[in-house]
Amino acid sequence: MDDTGGHHAGGHASHHEMMIADFKRRLLVSLVLTIPILILSPMLQEWAGFGDTLRFPGDLVLLFLLSSVVFFYGGYPFYRGLYDELKARRPGMMTLIGVAIINAYAYSTVVVFALFGISGMIFYWELATLIDVMLFGHWMEMRSVMGASRALEELAHLMPSVAHKVMPGGDLGDVPLEDIKSGDRVVVKPGERIPADGVVVDGASSVDESMVTGESRPVEREPADEVIGGSLNGEGSLTVEVQKTGKDSFISQVIELVNEAQAAKSQTQNLADRAAFWLTIIALSAGAITLVAWYALAGSAFAFALERSVTVMVITCPHALGLAIPLVVTVSTALAARQGFLIRNRTAFENARNLRAVVFDKTGTLTEGQFGVTETVQLAGECGEDRLLRVAGSLERFSEHPIAKAIAKAVADPLPVEDFASIPGKGVRGTIEGEEALVVSPGYLREQGLDAGDGQIARLSSQGKTVVYVILGREVCGAIALADVIREESQEAIATLKEHGIRCMMLTGDKQEVAAWVADELGLYEVFAEVLPQEKAEKIKEIQSRGFLVAMVGDGVNDAPALAQADVGIAIGAGTDVALEAADIILVKNNPADVASVIGLGRATYRKMVQNLLWATGYNAVAIPLAAGVLYGAGILLSPAVGAFLMSLSTIIVAVNAQLLKY
Repeated sequence: MDDTGGHHAGGHASHHEMMIADFKRRLLVSLVLTIPILILSPMLQEWAGFGDTLRFPGDLVLLFLLSSVVFFYGGYPFYRGLYDELKARRPGMMTLIGVAIINAYAYSTVVVFALFGISGMIFYWELATLIDVMLFGHWMEMRSVMGASRALEELAHLMPSVAHKVMPGGDLGDVPLEDIKSGDRVVVKPGERIPADGVVVDGASSVDESMVTGESRPVEREPADEVIGGSLNGEGSLTVEVQKTGKDSFISQVIELVNEAQAAKSQTQNLADRAAFWLTIIALSAGAITLVAWYALAGSAFAFALERSVTVMVITCPHALGLAIPLVVTVSTALAARQGFLIRNRTAFENARNLRAVVFDKTGTLTEGQFGVTETVQLAGECGEDRLLRVAGSLERFSEHPIAKAIAKAVADPLPVEDFASIPGKGVRGTIEGEEALVVSPGYLREQGLDAGDGQIARLSSQGKTVVYVILGREVCGAIALADVIREESQEAIATLKEHGIRCMMLTGDKQEVAAWVADELGLYEVFAEVLPQEKAEKIKEIQSRGFLVAMVGDGVNDAPALAQADVGIAIGAGTDVALEAADIILVKNNPADVASVIGLGRATYRKMVQNLLWATGYNAVAIPLAAGVLYGAGILLSPAVGAFLMSLSTIIVAVNAQLLKY
C-alpha cells in the first residue's frame, strides 16, 4: 500500500503508522468475533457433522448481529477504498473485496430474515474470514513498506530555526526564521547554515553549496556575491542582506517542484490492482450471467438463481488473492532490508525490473562528496612527490579551509611548523626545517610573477580539478591536484548495470570539465552538466520522453525534484533527509552498486507475484464455472463446502510459494 497521507511535523506519529495501528485493531476485533460466527454457521455445523445439535432459538439473529459488527467495523477500510477507487475510475483490489463482502452480507441477511420469501445458504462465515484475511494481508504489507513522503517537513529542517538579526542599534538579536523579512541583515557565523537567500554585504568565507546545488567544490563568497538559504558557511563570518524569504526562496521553489513531481508521478497501478480490476469485471459479469441464465433461460426459481449468482460473486474473491501479493511483499521487503535497501513505494519497486536508463547524480553519489588529493606533480628542485605532499599537509593542518583539510587528511606524519601565517584568499605560509614554505593559489603565482608553466597542470585544470602550488624557498617545487573523489564502488555499479543492458547517465550541477572527467573514468553513456536543481526534473522528463523507464539516484536537496519525477527514485542513505523523503527506495549502505541489487530483487519479486496470482486466479478458473452450475446437468454443483476447501488449498500454496523467494 502506498500511503500518501498528510503528515504533521514534530513528534506526532505519522499518518502511515496510525493507519497500520488502525488495521491491526480492526483485525483483532474481527478475528475474535469470527470464532463464534464459524460455530453458529449452519453450513459449517452440518459440514463438521453436528447436524442440528448446536442450533438454538435466536441463533441466526445472534449470527447476524456478530457478522454485522465484522461487516461494518472490520470491512470499513474496504468500503472507503471501494469508494476512492470508483471515484478515481480505477477499480482495483478494494473494489473486488468490497463487492464480494457486500454481496455476501446482503444476501445472507435476506436469507436469515426470509425477506421477499427467499431462502438459501448463509455466507456470513465466508464474509468474516474474507475480511480477516484481507485485513491481515493489508496490515502485513503496510508494515513492511515504509511510509509516504515527508519531503516538505524535511526541507524545512534544512533551514536554521533562528537567525542572528542585526538590530537598529547594531546589536545582534536571535529571531525566529519566520520573522526575517526581505531587506533585513543577518550575521552567519562559521559552521552555521545560511538562513535565507541574500547578498553578502560584509565578510568573506567559503560556502558549501554542494547539497543544494550539486557544485562539489566550496565556493568563495565576498561582498556583492549571492548566497542560498540552507547552504553551509565555512570558516569566515558573513553579514547577509536578505532578498528572498518564504515562497520566493530557493528551498521553497524546490519544495514546490517535489510536490508537483510527486503529484504527477504516473499513477501506475501495481500488479495486484490490475489483476483485481479484471477479476471484478469477471465476478460481476459471471454473477449477472449466472442469474439471467438460471432464472430467465432455465426457468429456475428466483431464489435458486440468486443463490448461484451470489455464490459465484463471493467465490471470485478468493482469500488467496488477498494474500498472494502481501506475502511476497513482506518477504521481499525483509530481503531488501537485509541487502541494505529500504522500499518506500512498492509500485516503483515493481517497475524497477523494466528500467532502461539509470541517471546518477555526481556529488555524493558517484563521488564521495568531499575533496581529496588525486595527484601530485613535481615541477622543480629536489623535492620528491612524497615530500611535496608532506610539506603541504603540515602547513594546511592549521587552516580551516575545506581544501586545506583535504590536503592535511592525506598526510599521516606532518612536520613541525613555525611562524605559521594565513595569506587571506591566497593560501598559507610557515617555516619547515628552517626553510620558508608556502601553499598558494594560481592567483598568488600570477601576482608574484612566478612561473608554473607545465603541460600537466593544464591537463589537470582542464579536468576541472583544483590545483594549489607548493613553494619552497623562492622555487615553485610542485603542484597538488584536488577533486571530489570517485567512490570505489561506482566502477562496479556502472559495469554491472551495463551488463544488464541499462544505459548509465550522469546529471550534475557541477562544471562541464569536472563532469567529463568523472564520465571518462566511469565510462558513462551520457552526461548532463551545469544543470540547475529546478532543471533536473525537466532533464528526467526529457529522458522519459525517449521511451525509457528511468531511475534517478541522488543524495542532495537539488536531486529531490528529479527523484520524485523519475519512474524509480533511489536515494543514497547518507544523503539529505529531503532526498530520502522524495525517493521510492533508499540505499542504506551508500553503495551505488546496490542499484543493480534493487533491479535484481525487483525482477525476482515480480516473478513470484505473477506465479502467486496465477495460483490464486487458477482457483477461480475452476471454481467460477462450477459455482455457476455449468455441470449441473451432470449432477455436479460446487457446494460452498467444497468451495471453502479449494479456497483454503490455494491460500496455502500461495503462502508457501511466497516463502520460496528467499531461496
